[in-house]
Amino acid sequence: MRKASRFSRLTFGRVIRRERERLGLSQEEFAERANVHRTYISSIELGKVGVGIEVANGLAMALEMKLSELIRQAE
Repeated sequence: MRKASRFSRLTFGRVIRRERERLGLSQEEFAERANVHRTYISSIELGKVGVGIEVANGLAMALEMKLSELIRQAE
């Protein structure tokens, strides 16, 4: 069985940015898709804020991926 790993806001933010850029989306376009404010996207990508499960799911949907995959990449 795999050991649990420490989940960090910074790592999560880096994954969000990488996947957003992979899709060629600006922060503004991504924020609109995810139904959040652009400055919130910036704060997430910089690891300044944590996000709730509903926001995280919205981010994953905007990135065209499952939430579980987004979290797996951030672990």
